[in-house]
Amino acid sequence: MKPPSIKGIANNKKAYHDYFVEEKIEAGISLVGTEVKSIRMGRVNLKDSYCSIKNGEMILMGAHVSPYEKGNIFNKDPLRERKLLLHRKEIDRLFGKVKQDGYSIIPLQMYLKGPYVKVEIGLCKGKKLYDKREDDAKKAAKRDMERSMKIER
Repeated sequence: MKPPSIKGIANNKKAYHDYFVEEKIEAGISLVGTEVKSIRMGRVNLKDSYCSIKNGEMILMGAHVSPYEKGNIFNKDPLRERKLLLHRKEIDRLFGKVKQDGYSIIPLQMYLKGPYVKVEIGLCKGKKLYDKREDDAKKAAKRDMERSMKIER
């Protein structure tokens, strides 16, 4: 039996800019039919989304899934809250980290794994402005080094 193919749909580049990602976790997501069709077309935006825990359930908030063009009355609100599917122990552990240590739970990417839509969430700590500047300086230095190596060849 071969492993299921993974196809990336949406990345949250802003999360890597604004947060230090400590840990990554794969979660399923509860969707309706027209949302799945829209996601398969790549019409999803995770830019300002985040996760919270309500009534012992992990909820994805702020993720924009555009309405399916060929859908009609079955289309849902693009910004509605969506339930993430995780084991109880994982949710409890993440809840403890968020409450005590000041972490945030941020969706990093959404992808198709076989026939299923999955969300990779990250346990993240916020970056300060000087951390962001430091990262930008490292990226610029790396880019300059690669550029100079390319010219030498």
